[in-house]
Amino acid sequence: MTRQHTVCSVDANFPALLRERFGSDAPKQLFALGNLDLVALPKTAFFCSARCPGSAILRAYDQVATWRDAGRCVIGGFHSPVEKECLSILLRGTSPVIISPARGMPKRIPPEWETPLAAGRMLIVSIFPANLARVTADLAARRNDFVAALADEVWFAHITPGGENQRLHDLVVSWEPGQSTI
Repeated sequence: MTRQHTVCSVDANFPALLRERFGSDAPKQLFALGNLDLVALPKTAFFCSARCPGSAILRAYDQVATWRDAGRCVIGGFHSPVEKECLSILLRGTSPVIISPARGMPKRIPPEWETPLAAGRMLIVSIFPANLARVTADLAARRNDFVAALADEVWFAHITPGGENQRLHDLVVSWEPGQSTI
């Protein structure tokens, strides 16, 4: 079984991007299971609103398949229905994947995650302690901020105007204009 890690903000392998983008509000520690080396790879964060048009869904599936085939490391919460399906597409390949739950680390690893974890191509990372076991809107927003901050680029399959992803997009643009793609 892959071992679980705790990475403190003072550790040498704590992601510098988190300090750069969050400053003193950076998480104090990360809880991780899997290959920590994936954090050092170039990463694309993937987000999609829970409600989106069919054309955005098809475009998302095509884009994720392109990243999978190119070996691009993709990071996300993979919580919305489209994001969940995109995670399935990624897991059918050999590209690295970083999953960040909007709660503490999962107590049970889904069977479809076991092979990529064992192969060293998956990392599960959370900024939340184990006692936060239920997803809330606040935790999801904080997780999304974390995922975007950890990524080199951010891709939104669909943004519902005025929704959470609109807020996130505006935050990403404030960090680095041009980093976000819709």
